[in-house]
Amino acid sequence: MKSVSGITAGLIAIAITVVGCTHIGPGSEGWVTLFDGTNLNNWNRVGNANWRVLSGVVQADSSDNTGSSFLVSKASYKNFVLRVEFWASHDANSGIFMRCANPKKITDRTCYEANIFDQRKDPSYGTGGIVHLAQVKPMPKAGGRWNLYEITADGPELTVVLNGNPTVYLRDSQFASGPIALQWGRGIVKFRKVEIKPL
Repeated sequence: MKSVSGITAGLIAIAITVVGCTHIGPGSEGWVTLFDGTNLNNWNRVGNANWRVLSGVVQADSSDNTGSSFLVSKASYKNFVLRVEFWASHDANSGIFMRCANPKKITDRTCYEANIFDQRKDPSYGTGGIVHLAQVKPMPKAGGRWNLYEITADGPELTVVLNGNPTVYLRDSQFASGPIALQWGRGIVKFRKVEIKPL
């Protein structure tokens, strides 16, 4: 007969093994780093914002023309989990665009956009919402601090989670695949880690 301490040790070992096998996170098998704070090798620039990599983040705070500017992933993605760490000033207009139909013309009508826009006049589609398609109520605020978006796109189903809190769920089949894009529209926007796990 096994001792109590032996049984306990065995159960702890099993628990550690189970946790180790089921935990999937950044750096685990299947995750691809699109931005790690060092370079923009995985991205194309669209627009004229002053994107630059400084102290482990890529940031923009101005443009020499009107309209938004984007960092657009060189690869396209269909079904995935996307994790984006971002910082935005209180007046920033930004967003995470997904499954974009045209990588050279990024809009909230040709992609799904998880918004970052605390001061949007219509807060229904502000921070945490998917513009034009999934309203967020109440709208969370993201300005002035680091945040984490976790976005899942699996077939027609899209789920947005901001800082661990689900904000919207959408079932829509307009866009099946395409690149990811990070937006600068106004204010100060910073991204320090972008990872994707194809499903």
